[in-house]
Amino acid sequence: MTDKPQTPTLPPLVAAQHRAMPFTRLTDCGMDPADARRLLADTAAGTPWQDAAAAVADRQLKRARRAQEEGHLVTARQAYRFASAALMFAQMAYQTDAPQKGHLYARHTAATAALAPGVERIRVPHRDGTLTGWLCLPTTGTARATVIVWGGLSGWGAAYMTVAEAYTARGLACLLAEGPGQGESRLRYGLYVDERVTDGFARFVDLAETDPRLGGPVGVQGVSFGGLFAAHLAAADPRVAAVVVNGAPAVPTVPEFRTAREQMAAVVGTDDPGRLAEVIHSLRFDPDKHRISCPLLLLHGGQDPLARYEDQEPFLRAADPATSTVRIWPDGEHTLYNHAAERDALTGDWFTDHLVGRGTSDR
Repeated sequence: MTDKPQTPTLPPLVAAQHRAMPFTRLTDCGMDPADARRLLADTAAGTPWQDAAAAVADRQLKRARRAQEEGHLVTARQAYRFASAALMFAQMAYQTDAPQKGHLYARHTAATAALAPGVERIRVPHRDGTLTGWLCLPTTGTARATVIVWGGLSGWGAAYMTVAEAYTARGLACLLAEGPGQGESRLRYGLYVDERVTDGFARFVDLAETDPRLGGPVGVQGVSFGGLFAAHLAAADPRVAAVVVNGAPAVPTVPEFRTAREQMAAVVGTDDPGRLAEVIHSLRFDPDKHRISCPLLLLHGGQDPLARYEDQEPFLRAADPATSTVRIWPDGEHTLYNHAAERDALTGDWFTDHLVGRGTSDR
């Protein structure tokens, strides 16, 4: 009889990082599969997460610069994409806004900026700061509609570049937003989540309406905790013509575990437990008060440990049953990391049908 191989026991911090950033999430958000495997192996062997991820990025940046020097621009672009994704995950090692987190995110931003002109950095004034994001346009013709996409508590902006590619392939412009409490909007410009967070996300709708390159109606998509912001904006702003909510809690609470609580406190920008609880309570989505009049697509993974179906069901109750759709993958992980290609095809087609018109041809 052959003994079964023993799976090494990981230290608690490393085990938590592997749960929060599994292989499926790493590749969904743009990492090279080989890099993702190396990151998980190196951290399991004892290398700190931020160091292992930064080392992966350094290798890809070196590859990108060499390819540029040799005139291989397609290869250079691919390597910058992989470096950008690795640096996105490197900054996730820090729950609070330590200087190291800001430095790693600045490096991520620089790597993403190297993808220009196909990806354009955008900045939108808001209050006393600046909201940031990335604009991706169809390669041919004028955009037929615009979809604004944002993340949640830890992954933002360019983390959803593969989503943007699915949309631009269908003739839709895609604006990857870093809203209040997210990305450089928070780490560089000091904009946080508060009771009026939807005002910040609405500024991206303003941009979609005023930029002459962005045509047609506007849809919004929120991923993870960001789905809560998307639902609130859809309920409050009649300019939103369609909304996708993916893996969001309708009634958020202050996390019990310290690391998760620190992460949420950083999003709100406070160390005061009372103030944190006050803001989180204000974000609760009540379908009796918040009504969604535009079409809604709700996505759910049956194996999602962070958002049960019951946690998302209030969004459906707020919408018109005639124009709301729910899609469940019984084996789906959080935000459907493990069904990324099918998920993005589904949402791309759904936005096309509801923003441009059913039966319109893809580009």
